[in-house]
Amino acid sequence: QVQLEESGGGLVQAGGSLSLSCAASGRLFSRYLMAWFRQTPGSERQFVAAVSRSGGATYYEDSVKGRFTISRNSAESTVHLRMSSLEPEDTATYYCAATVQGRDSIDPRSATNPRSFTSWGQGTRVTVSS
Repeated sequence: QVQLEESGGGLVQAGGSLSLSCAASGRLFSRYLMAWFRQTPGSERQFVAAVSRSGGATYYEDSVKGRFTISRNSAESTVHLRMSSLEPEDTATYYCAATVQGRDSIDPRSATNPRSFTSWGQGTRVTVSS
C-alpha cells in the first residue's frame, strides 16, 4: 500500500492561489488513481479532483472547475493541486488519496466516493480569508 504525505497548505486571501503537493512512497505509483478530497468540521469528506494513472485524464468537482488543476509526476511519484481564484468556501483540510486501478481512466461514480480509496494522507489545512 502506498503512503501519502501532503504539503503546501496555508493561509491565503480570497482571489489568491495556492499549490498543494502529495508525495507517495512505495512501489508502482503508476498503478494508482490519485485524487484530492477536502473536509470541513462536521461534514463528510468531499471530492475535489482526480487524475488517472497516466495523467491523461482528469475529473473535477463542479465548484472547482476552471480554478483548480490536478496533475501528477510519475518520475517523482507526486500529485499536485494548483488552486487559483480561491474563495472562503474553499477553506478545508485537503487530503490526498490513492487506489489501485486496472484501467487508465476515471469513472466519476467511483472516483468521487471516498470509500473507493484505500490510502490517505494526513491532510493539509487551507484557509482562505475574505
